[in-house]
Amino acid sequence: MRIRLAGLIPESYVDGPGIRFTIFVQGCPHNCEGCHNPETHDFEGGRLADTDRIYNKIKQFPLSKGVTFSGGEPFCQAEPLAELAEKLKADGYHLMSYSGWTYEQLVKKGETEPFVKKLLGLLDVLVDGRFVLAERTLELHFRGSRNQRLIDVPKSLGSGKAITIEL
Repeated sequence: MRIRLAGLIPESYVDGPGIRFTIFVQGCPHNCEGCHNPETHDFEGGRLADTDRIYNKIKQFPLSKGVTFSGGEPFCQAEPLAELAEKLKADGYHLMSYSGWTYEQLVKKGETEPFVKKLLGLLDVLVDGRFVLAERTLELHFRGSRNQRLIDVPKSLGSGKAITIEL
């Protein structure tokens, strides 16, 4: 399946716990002031790639035990990411995603957008919420601003409410 990418980082230490393969998708509707990746906002930018090729590339990096979806806005490309996530989950990868939408907004979107629901259901951790420049911090792991939360997705989906964690 085709996906629009901004870039790939095979062995990242900053996009989640442990050594991770990070996929930066292209396109974001949020346009947060002070965004770390403003070049990923244009939905026509980046390049087209094939999810099977990305999967095969990930498998070439055995030190990466997790995969992080970043961007851009990953949930704007929920269908190809859900397809990729399903394969990765079956292989035992820890899956994490960033989103400018909150967990609650994604659950609501999932009611009418099946691939949003599917992708959310395959994640272990979600970093949710828009980046807010006034709340910027370098003190929190894996987050850019204090309003963003680390969500334990399986526990949250099981309980019907967002459950935060620290990594």
